[in-house]
Amino acid sequence: MHEASLIAAMMTRIERLASAENARRVTGVTVWLGALSHMSEAHFMEHFREAAADTIAEGAALAVTVSNDIHHPNAQDVVIESVEVES
Repeated sequence: MHEASLIAAMMTRIERLASAENARRVTGVTVWLGALSHMSEAHFMEHFREAAADTIAEGAALAVTVSNDIHHPNAQDVVIESVEVES
């Protein structure tokens, strides 16, 4: 499943970023969904909440921007724009 691999890779990146900051928890995540990522905002949020359960990112606030530009170079991707942490 395309979404599952995107979410798993994103969670790994978030956990690495949090670890590098010696964070106790992730409080917020801002992402950009490419037009060809095959996920709506609601679909992404559902997958994120499931993937974040029992991790440092559980309960993090989400801000999601959905692109409609199919020609964007990252149109197939989920891009982490920012990660907010609590130390």
